[in-house]
Amino acid sequence: MEKGGLDALAAKPHPGRRPFLSPPKKRQLVEYLLRGAMLSGFDTDLWTCRRVAQVIQRRFDVSYDIAHVWRLLDGLGWSCQKPEQRARERNEKAIQHWREAEWPRIKKGAPQES
Repeated sequence: MEKGGLDALAAKPHPGRRPFLSPPKKRQLVEYLLRGAMLSGFDTDLWTCRRVAQVIQRRFDVSYDIAHVWRLLDGLGWSCQKPEQRARERNEKAIQHWREAEWPRIKKGAPQES
């Protein structure tokens, strides 16, 4: 504080290029992503970095590398997730019955019936 006083402690501007997507445009991007990939013209509702890059290109006329799209999504609080795959023939009632009745019976350490 001896040289420059309190003004010397003020925040300095960040060096480097300004981001291509402003904070309002990033919020707009999140809105598009929350609507789902199918509403953006894709066959499935699965978002990939490549698809997000295409949406950014179409909506904002900004071209990002796939690796940068990942950094952008990470900065927005999005994480990588693997879609859960389930069989179409899955029977929830049968699974519940097995968990409650059969599994405790065959579980290691459970008392065996005579």
